[in-house]
Amino acid sequence: MLRFGQLIARNSRNLKKIELNSENLRFFSATPAAVPKIQHDEKPVSSQPTQSASEQKNLSFMANLFRGELEATELFPFPEALNDDRKETISMLIDPTTKFFTQINNAAKNDERAHLDKETESALWDLGAYALQIPEEFGGLELNNTQLTRLQEMVGLYDLGIGVILGAHQSIGFKGILLYGTDEQKRKYLPRIANERQHAAFCLTEPSSGSDASSIKTRAVKSPCGKFYTLNGSKIWISNGGVAEIFTVFAKTEITDPKTGQKKDKVTAFIVERAFGGLTNGPPEQKMGIKCSNTSALYFEDCKVPIENVLGGEGDGFKVAMNILNNGRFGMAGTMSGTMRACIEKATEHAKNRVQFGHKLETYESVQEKLAKMSMLHYVSQSMAYMLSGNMDTGSNDYHLEAAISKIFSSEAAWNVCDEAIQILGGMGFMKEAGLERVLRDLRIFRIFEGANDILRLFVALTGIQYAGSHLKELQKAFQNPAANLGLIFKESSKRAIRTFGYGGVDITGYVAEPLTESARYCSQNINQFGQTVESLLIKHGKGIIEQQFLLNRLADAAIDTYAMAVVLSRATRAIQKNLPSAEHETLMAQAWCVDASDRVSKNLQKIHDNKFTSNYKRYKQIAKNICKNDGVAHQNPLEIQ
Repeated sequence: MLRFGQLIARNSRNLKKIELNSENLRFFSATPAAVPKIQHDEKPVSSQPTQSASEQKNLSFMANLFRGELEATELFPFPEALNDDRKETISMLIDPTTKFFTQINNAAKNDERAHLDKETESALWDLGAYALQIPEEFGGLELNNTQLTRLQEMVGLYDLGIGVILGAHQSIGFKGILLYGTDEQKRKYLPRIANERQHAAFCLTEPSSGSDASSIKTRAVKSPCGKFYTLNGSKIWISNGGVAEIFTVFAKTEITDPKTGQKKDKVTAFIVERAFGGLTNGPPEQKMGIKCSNTSALYFEDCKVPIENVLGGEGDGFKVAMNILNNGRFGMAGTMSGTMRACIEKATEHAKNRVQFGHKLETYESVQEKLAKMSMLHYVSQSMAYMLSGNMDTGSNDYHLEAAISKIFSSEAAWNVCDEAIQILGGMGFMKEAGLERVLRDLRIFRIFEGANDILRLFVALTGIQYAGSHLKELQKAFQNPAANLGLIFKESSKRAIRTFGYGGVDITGYVAEPLTESARYCSQNINQFGQTVESLLIKHGKGIIEQQFLLNRLADAAIDTYAMAVVLSRATRAIQKNLPSAEHETLMAQAWCVDASDRVSKNLQKIHDNKFTSNYKRYKQIAKNICKNDGVAHQNPLEIQ
């Protein structure tokens, strides 16, 4: 057996080889993060000295997961973001919101009409639903993110179409004004949105640019006098596009580098009013679902925008767009958890009353498994929603990976839950009267907009890898001057040496309640497996990892499941420690979830290394090439007849 010192030396040599074999790791540390940190009004109270942005530690659980390290600051304990006053405020809003959805709104009629009637629209404004996060000084309710999440659950429970109308208005429509608006811009526009019943919309997508936001064609040219921009171009699939009066619009502008004098195109964000002129919209789009929300194309023809309506600085539009989406993305998990609850309630009612072969459906194990898994998916999504909103409200800036994961997970979980609810109801579930077919149609868009899940998976994997890669580059530099960096080298080499014996690594059992200890071990093992897998991928592929999307997708799925385990362990621990009435049930769900999720993580990580699967990915690639070459199905009919 190798001595400990020999293992340190061997691991040191392996780390030195990273510089030779993976020189392209510099790519990851040189590339800016896809979503920069966002500034919040609410800051955590700290006795520590203020640090610069470059010195501040990244507190993201997910970012550190990619290094195989545990950062539990924003995971344990489960966040409690509401003081007594905020709890009272949200409690006061629950009853009128329930009355609106049960006594005024009719989701089925909204779907049939493909718009809201005047009574419903007016009642929404009277409720304050369009001004939930606008500060009180501008006429809004000034809810924090946790309060908003509670109301989003209610919206998801009753009507996803209205959820899209409200989300397009405040989660992204005027969110840029809240995040980046000058005092003058806020004073001018927020009261109009809150009190004058003016809708807002977010205008990024174009015919030639969907997920690739940097490829937009809409252009804004500054006037010779420098007082306004002239905007020309078009946007498509804009929620609230046909009814909004205030728009956040993104366009290419020519920017001069102050240092070099070089001119280049960069995206700039603008606040555009319909009243400026030169802005028209197309007819409402005919959609699969969320029909009551208005979706239309927008056309800009010599639309003149005052220079004071630039949002966030000239040339900073891409950052503005990404941070708006990132800041609003967390809310989807809350909305989706509300929808899942509605589906579970319908399925449960049917299972308890429907008799087949002399027994109620609830007695059959196949139905029990469905109900259990549906409820676990709801529990995870809801836990992610309140974990994220709570962390954001207590000052977190390091949440963009977690927000992306919550969007991916909850949108896919809700689709699965609704589909299974329909299956439990059988033929009744397929009928319009049951209401689930409308929900299923409405749900389909959530896996596409605010960042398509396919793209977000790559975003999660590559952003995490970038963070891990910068750490490995730091070690490379340390080995260039070992005498001055013995502490870092010894720490990292010792960690690798200990893991060679099967010891060491991350252990989160100390953070959880005793009934969850075994579940926490599963999660800990996955964190260790994950970090080692990321390191091996970096050493093997370097910069070329960007092209390995088969591997990145498996890595992203493993990351999603690992985060889901950690979140439910935190929430269930809270339930146990507070002796909540549902603590025993939450413990059962956390335990069951961790068994299933841990197994999926291990299998996904295995598929990254196992030649059986990596070879199969090459087959997928060739099959797809054959299909594209044949403009569709490439295999012949069994009858060999055209």
